[in-house]
Amino acid sequence: MRESICVTGMILRQTPVGECDRRICLLTKERGKIAAFARGARRPTGKLAAATNPFSFGRYWLAEGRDSYTVCEAQIQSYFEELRTDYIGACYGMYFAEVADYYTRENNDESQMLKLLYQSLRAVTAPALSRRLVKCVFELKAIAVNGEFSTDPAMALGMGQEKGLEESTRYALHYIAASTVEKLYTFTVNDTVLGQLEQISKAYCRRCMDRDFKTLAVLKTLAATKLT
Repeated sequence: MRESICVTGMILRQTPVGECDRRICLLTKERGKIAAFARGARRPTGKLAAATNPFSFGRYWLAEGRDSYTVCEAQIQSYFEELRTDYIGACYGMYFAEVADYYTRENNDESQMLKLLYQSLRAVTAPALSRRLVKCVFELKAIAVNGEFSTDPAMALGMGQEKGLEESTRYALHYIAASTVEKLYTFTVNDTVLGQLEQISKAYCRRCMDRDFKTLAVLKTLAATKLT
């Protein structure tokens, strides 16, 4: 193996390997989305046990092999521990991670998606923010980061329904497209605007993402029971 490298990233998902190892999917600032093995991470006393759980964000030292990476060490900045006891919040976080997994690739510059994922998890854990709004903003910004977003709702809705939009909805769309990720979650909207943003976001997702996300189905079930 070559000399280890240091990356900053977040765990998108992990799967068990053998009796005590894990295979992780890590979204990094330096190398995009990569897969790596964490030896002994499933042991309760393993030094990588907590660091390889979904949502863990920090610095990872990886040994680069011919065909894969191996996690040597980790220094975690945030575990997003609030989501461990918040089932609904965790479902939102898992959905965000699933979308990030869908959009990102190895060796691409995925720094914006990494920032978006991190800030969106922070927003989900903020009591003052509507999680329905956070979901809309995340979806629209993820699409924008990947160059597929227009602030013209007619393109998304396909029926010229932009004439019925609230002015605040128009402003929110422009703000989401133009804002830096760090300032993304600094506004709130009324129920009418939120409903319009949800309609537009749904239309964009249907147009831009050719996949049924498992965690989105869970969120829809929760919404139907008014738990979100």
